[in-house]
Amino acid sequence: MSIEVRRRKELVIAAIEEIGVQGSLDVTVSKIAKRAGVSSALAFHYFGDKDRLFLSAMRFVLTVYATEVRKSLATADGHHARLRALIHASFTPSNFCNTAIAAWLNFYVLAQRSDEAKRLLWVYQRRLHSNLVHDLKPLTGTNAQAIAERIGGLIDGLYLRFALNPAGLNGESATALVLDALDHEIEAVT
Repeated sequence: MSIEVRRRKELVIAAIEEIGVQGSLDVTVSKIAKRAGVSSALAFHYFGDKDRLFLSAMRFVLTVYATEVRKSLATADGHHARLRALIHASFTPSNFCNTAIAAWLNFYVLAQRSDEAKRLLWVYQRRLHSNLVHDLKPLTGTNAQAIAERIGGLIDGLYLRFALNPAGLNGESATALVLDALDHEIEAVT
């Protein structure tokens, strides 16, 4: 890994951590650079501005999520198992922790003013929906789309709840809540 690639990654991780500490996008490149152990000038050299750094951080969070999903799905056999694996991947320790959740919530805010951030969130939402529908359709037929919307909304809602009260929820309990809802949804139409 080249020095530039390593420094960029360090800055991206520092941005995610700083967003997590601050709880908002109201962080300076200077604080991010200090956390990464580099100069602000170097951060601006690599990313150009704070929004590009935030977008890179957003891509990193989405990449971590996608990696967890692929890893979970690789070992799942059958539609039920794939649905469970997909839900489990949403609540792994790397995805369902204070810093990652603070980053997710703030990226939703960024998407209100950035077309690129909005596009990245749209891609995430479409992939989640598509993955859910793919395995719900054989189990629930024409109800798959609506069930996928509700399950996706529940996942996003649990992230919001965790952000507001991290002591009240963890990855295992969040997974159990969504799996219970999924089971009820499938039972209701079969």
